[in-house]
Amino acid sequence: MKVYQVYNEYRSGFGGEAAVVEATLRALAENGHTARLITKSSKDLEHSIVKRACAFFGGIYNVSAYREMRRLLATDRPDVAHIHGVYPMFSPSVLVACRRAGVPVVMTVHNNNFTCPTWYHLYKGRICEDCVGGREYRCALKNCRDNVAESVAYALRSAAARRFRLFHDNVDTLIALTPFSKARLIQAGFREDRIAVVPNPTPMADMAAGPGGGEYVGFAGRISAEKGADTLLAAAAGMPDIPFRIAGDGPALAELRARATPNVEFTGRLGLDSLVEFYRKARAVVAPSRSYETFALVAVEAMAAGAPVIAARIGGLPYTVEHGVTGLLFEPGDAGDLAAQVRRLWEDPALCRRMGKAGREKVLRENTSLAYYESLMTVYESAIERSTRKLEDVFQCVS
Repeated sequence: MKVYQVYNEYRSGFGGEAAVVEATLRALAENGHTARLITKSSKDLEHSIVKRACAFFGGIYNVSAYREMRRLLATDRPDVAHIHGVYPMFSPSVLVACRRAGVPVVMTVHNNNFTCPTWYHLYKGRICEDCVGGREYRCALKNCRDNVAESVAYALRSAAARRFRLFHDNVDTLIALTPFSKARLIQAGFREDRIAVVPNPTPMADMAAGPGGGEYVGFAGRISAEKGADTLLAAAAGMPDIPFRIAGDGPALAELRARATPNVEFTGRLGLDSLVEFYRKARAVVAPSRSYETFALVAVEAMAAGAPVIAARIGGLPYTVEHGVTGLLFEPGDAGDLAAQVRRLWEDPALCRRMGKAGREKVLRENTSLAYYESLMTVYESAIERSTRKLEDVFQCVS
């Protein structure tokens, strides 16, 4: 099978989506398929206001990207196009190109862009649902990006995609990462029978787990407002006897460093081997998100390494972290509740080991490369069958 992987790389160049794209390419290649990455990067926009404005408004419908995709499809004739992200450099025009070329489209929904123009459902640190149900204009009125031009662009492209059904009519199968995400897609008007739940894989499932009962409480990931690292810092400030380590990088790093108490250490961004060791040596790993996580890859990575996870009770996290079994849940943004859960695990290393073992077993059932590949093949075959039926219906109507 020949499969396109289409991905718009973020300005940061790293994160959960990039890891999943790499894992997908690797799984397909290891099982004898031809996988080609079609990618554009938003890094080029970082230092140019003009380029950024053109890209964001071009994200509504990029004719150049449409033509480029049509040329590629005509030359390669892939069996499936697997979309991981189209904004802002591709736009939904590439979906239209695939449909017109008769190439089935599968799309992994990595974020909440169908129900929130800025993807996070956050406004001034609180959950926001104002744009749900066709009210994208509120993103512009509230200036959700703290940049008027960007806020207007985000609102326009979301409204255009919904109004002209650019995703609804041009994607054969959507991949939701958790039942939570599936429910949000149904809320956004997508048909339930066209949504498959396929959790992300982690290469750490193939690595040895740690012994449990480690040396510190850890956090790994993008250090930004929606990830809730400030909640972790507030909890750490009240527990000076417990060491915390924060691995990662992001726009809020400098601010958090300035506010951190002496028991918090920042390690910076870690490579794969160092990150595995980071998880193995943690007594627990915290996923304190404030926003609707579609899938917390960090939580799965930590569980694969044998560490229990303390996660915010929000979005898809409760589907990954089972309270009292593979970890503990707390109310998002509640530093006191988080501190209580940290204290509970810190003072009971045996419980940490039991939860870590249960988490590892869950990952081996659900998040291995093989489990992901088998689910992906089922989705691809379903999309090909659905696309074939649509073409047959068209030919019947014409005849």
